[in-house]
Amino acid sequence: MGIGELDREAHVPEGRPKGTAAGPRTLAEALRGRGDDGLAALLRARPDLLGPVPNDLTQLATRAGTRASVVRALERLDRFSLQVAEALAVAPDPAPYPVLLDLFTGGREEPETEAALPGAVALLREQALVWGEDDRLRLVRTARELLAPSPQHPSPTGLGPTVAEATAGMSPGRLQEIVAAAGLPSTHDPVSAVAALTGLFTDRERMGALLDTAPPEALAVLDRLVWGPPYGEVTARPTAPVGWLRDRGLLLPVSPRTMVLPREVALHLRGGRAHRAPEPRAPEVGVVRAYRPQVVDSAAAGQAYAAVATVEELLKSWDHGGPAVLRAGGLAVRELKRTAAALDVPEPVAAFWLELAYGAGLLASDGEADERYAPTPAYDDWLDQPPAERWARLAGAWLKATRTPGLVGGQDAKGRTLSALGPDLDRAAAPEVRHRVLALLATLPPGAAADPETLLARLRWERPTRGTTTARSTSAPAASVPAPGTDAGTTRAETGAAGPWASEAGAARGTGGTSAPRPAADLRERLARWALRDAELLGITGRGALSTAARALLNLPLDAPAGPAAEGGGVEPEVAAERAAELLEPLLPRPVDHVLLQADLTAVAPGPLLRPLADALAVLADVESKGGATVYRFTPGSVRRALDTGRSASDLHAFLAAHARTPVPQPLAYLIDDVARKHGHLRIGAASAYVRCDDDALLGEILADRRSAPLRLRRLAPTVLAAQTDPSSLLDGLRSMGYAPAAESAEGDVMISRADAHRTPPRTPPAPVPDGPPAPDATLLKAAVHAIRAGDHAATAVRKEPAVPVTTGGLPRTSAAETLATVQAAVMTGSAVWIGYVNAEGAASQRVIAPVRVEGGFVTGYDHTADEVRTYPLHRITGVAELADEEV
Repeated sequence: MGIGELDREAHVPEGRPKGTAAGPRTLAEALRGRGDDGLAALLRARPDLLGPVPNDLTQLATRAGTRASVVRALERLDRFSLQVAEALAVAPDPAPYPVLLDLFTGGREEPETEAALPGAVALLREQALVWGEDDRLRLVRTARELLAPSPQHPSPTGLGPTVAEATAGMSPGRLQEIVAAAGLPSTHDPVSAVAALTGLFTDRERMGALLDTAPPEALAVLDRLVWGPPYGEVTARPTAPVGWLRDRGLLLPVSPRTMVLPREVALHLRGGRAHRAPEPRAPEVGVVRAYRPQVVDSAAAGQAYAAVATVEELLKSWDHGGPAVLRAGGLAVRELKRTAAALDVPEPVAAFWLELAYGAGLLASDGEADERYAPTPAYDDWLDQPPAERWARLAGAWLKATRTPGLVGGQDAKGRTLSALGPDLDRAAAPEVRHRVLALLATLPPGAAADPETLLARLRWERPTRGTTTARSTSAPAASVPAPGTDAGTTRAETGAAGPWASEAGAARGTGGTSAPRPAADLRERLARWALRDAELLGITGRGALSTAARALLNLPLDAPAGPAAEGGGVEPEVAAERAAELLEPLLPRPVDHVLLQADLTAVAPGPLLRPLADALAVLADVESKGGATVYRFTPGSVRRALDTGRSASDLHAFLAAHARTPVPQPLAYLIDDVARKHGHLRIGAASAYVRCDDDALLGEILADRRSAPLRLRRLAPTVLAAQTDPSSLLDGLRSMGYAPAAESAEGDVMISRADAHRTPPRTPPAPVPDGPPAPDATLLKAAVHAIRAGDHAATAVRKEPAVPVTTGGLPRTSAAETLATVQAAVMTGSAVWIGYVNAEGAASQRVIAPVRVEGGFVTGYDHTADEVRTYPLHRITGVAELADEEV
């Protein structure tokens, strides 16, 4: 929308006064009357207006009235503020405050609504959606176009067009027939006829008298349409009740088969209300159960430790290379199932842990030709941190991540399945929803668990239209007007109040209408439910209540409910994370340095083990069960695995003796000695592969075993067998037959199978997808307001009319001699002048400068527009004009 297209909201004709005592006459004038704090509040609430910084207040007003900006501002209104905007869209323009109040109260006393309405109007005015004094409230034109009713866009209020709008194009003769049928004196022109009908429909007494004469069936038709949709389909030969309403203008035709209920009639039937159920107060978040804060913190700490252990277990299993990356990106479904089985969790929870590790920068693809997932170098640094700090890093990554693991398994717009770690999982609203859910939990007393349904109701009130489509319905919804005696429940009704801001009134509740589906709004609710689930998994909440460590992480009060608008802030995230880790650390279980060995070849860890002990025991034994006490089982395979790393039987005996609080059971000692006695008796090398053994009888036993047939062995010498397979396959094949071979190098030395951990190159965590422009900080706001003020001063400065008024594109135009003389005179008098300037790129601008020096073809002066001293080449100045008022 360019300046040439602007109406009174943004443009003031040159030479016109900038306002009167009655109030501003344009949005630009209203913004000009604000203080710096008011402009900063507008830019803070609508940061999209800062890209780039407007040149002046007229450009700011223009940008604030563009469709994209207005749509974004409307999407971020709470339900009551949006209802106020919807009411202004159907009110007269301009609307006095008492008229707006009557649209909510219907002339009755409603203290709650009366108390909330001034705040909502102030919010709309602050965000430049409404301007003007209370006696002349105006909704910006774009917002009115979006919210006002028309045949193509039903209003969210469920109201239809006015009598004047509905009768536009109606023949004068038909208008006179309606006037006469309504009992009004005939008029001489259509304009006075429409005015007479409007006066009748807005007069309570006369309208009541007219409806008293209506047949009961006609009143039933009106009842069906009163709360919307206001359009009804009629047959080619309407019934008598519909004809009675049509003849008196209570229903007006918009097409041969469609009638509409005029707005004035609907407001009379509603008692003057624009909305069936105004919602001036935010729903309270209910409490399901209250726990002692210590109980909540203990439960959250236990889950936090489990979260850290789960991520560590997941990445340790991928230490030597994880699953392959799909060609389209992401993890295959079978690999997700395998990961879920390994972690003993459902697949959606496994997807959450994968995405959490990925978002924290601990997991990535290695970028090789055969691309696979693997831990990153940052994972090793993370392992070296204390558990509380590791948790704080995971929680911080979750709070700001836009990737949404809850979408895994669903489908995108093209019907393709969304995979874990794959593309198209980013949802820009996710961080905002998470923070708001936690902030609402923080408003409850410490230890109180919120009722999820009331919390979701509160979120719906705060952002009723978040994410809904901005596309308008292309056809007017209509309800079939029932014939006398027809049951309304059996009459077809279309959906009501389609469009981007469908409200409860437009949904025609109780009238046969149904609410139009809102998939994006449903996504916001799902994001909130996933946030509650993930917060519990991560230990941010315990038993549904916010933990003390989480309050510190969010920089919220620790021992008292936060305010209703709690969002955190005030300290750096790193400082908040350190504070949260300090509060969590005393609650985490202490690592132990011992295990309890049992005669059934198991070992019980009575708590989390120290890392070196846990790593060594994980090689020597297999984890059988997890929990508060982890159970490990010793098997021949696990002992052989330890021997493969280069340890001897004596090393294993010494290790167990050093870390067991109980004597080493005899069965375990026998198991170690038995596997060690056989380990390395056979030697595997490359022939393709060979087997050599000093015991030729053992080699004969292998050849005779039918299970060795796939290895295709043949004897080369009494102590050597050759195989037509690679050494690793031969090694695995003989082990599956129950032998314990050892690999050897080309020199005949035993090879120790201690593979180095596979790591990706250094990777940065995935960047969150921004949800619109970032919120400006105080420094940027101050600079932007200053620049806008300076530019507006230059644009609105009153200039003297030149002797020969010649302008080009709005810039002053003078000859080079005149320009030089005027600038030199300004230097001597110390006055300011208005110049036109074209920079090296050819961009033209106008500026107000106070010249201080003219020399060498350059003029140096204080630029009031930029608020700094600048130097301009004289040949780039298109012209100069004196200011009528030198107070700049």
